[in-house]
Amino acid sequence: MLKRSCRVLAALMLCLVPLLGQAQSGYTATRYPIVLVHGLLGFDSLLGVYDYWYGMPSALRSGGARVYVANVSASHYTEVRGEQLIRDLDRLRAVYGHAKFNLIGHSHGGPTIRYVASVRPDLVASVTTIGSPHTGSRVADTLDATLPPGSPLRTVVAGFVDALSVLIEVLSGGAGDPQYALGALASLTSEGAARFNALHPQGAPTSPCGQGPEQVAGIRYYSWGGTGVLTHLLDASDPLMAAGSLFFAGEANDGLVGRCSSHWGRVLRDNYFWNHLDEVNQVLGLTSWFAPNPVSVLRAHANRLKNAGL
Repeated sequence: MLKRSCRVLAALMLCLVPLLGQAQSGYTATRYPIVLVHGLLGFDSLLGVYDYWYGMPSALRSGGARVYVANVSASHYTEVRGEQLIRDLDRLRAVYGHAKFNLIGHSHGGPTIRYVASVRPDLVASVTTIGSPHTGSRVADTLDATLPPGSPLRTVVAGFVDALSVLIEVLSGGAGDPQYALGALASLTSEGAARFNALHPQGAPTSPCGQGPEQVAGIRYYSWGGTGVLTHLLDASDPLMAAGSLFFAGEANDGLVGRCSSHWGRVLRDNYFWNHLDEVNQVLGLTSWFAPNPVSVLRAHANRLKNAGL
């Protein structure tokens, strides 16, 4: 009798497996394509083998999502990066007939996609920012103060970052977009962020460290961020994040962006135990064993967008 029951149970499981697969196959199948936009010194894929959004595009596609990974200037003003993204979205629309896009930006990619939503709302269904410095970064403020305009060292450091940005552009097979480290720095300071927010306020929090409206002019706005710093013993980038966290004077942060600065639109969560690179599953997916998997969080958000008809 026991053997017979086991055979029946096994047969039922074999029948259920295809059904479960079908249920998951549409889990991330949003109405509009998802476009992932990198941050400062970012890329789509280096030499076609190493992704900025490590393991994330394939995970989204496995659930039915159409996914594009943007490659804009590694370093430049927010507005310049935004115009480059508009160029690419217009091209995707012309070639594939997409009506709108769900834009997801990490770090400087957050203000970049907000710019697009502000000046070309016809292209955008939703804006989701991850670990983005919407009110600026204290790291950028400190660098700007330490390397004042006219300082020889400022020129040297900017030249190095520009050269690194060009190298990233070459290795990622980009379109030859210009690089300008000082433009990126100006955009990422508190002062630069305030100027930008005055011109592009859609989704701005209505109170200090609060939330903003989830929907503005038909576009949905979401955000999340981390407050971890040293999150994995084997991650060689953790010491860099720890160094960055020293500039925040005790404020919760992810190593580069403060907790409150990451708020925009509906704040889904602002205290994942992730540092700034963990938020995009870097490096090599070495994130904390005691925090949610960034890939799973992104997949769940794609399902949220799907259920919202986006």
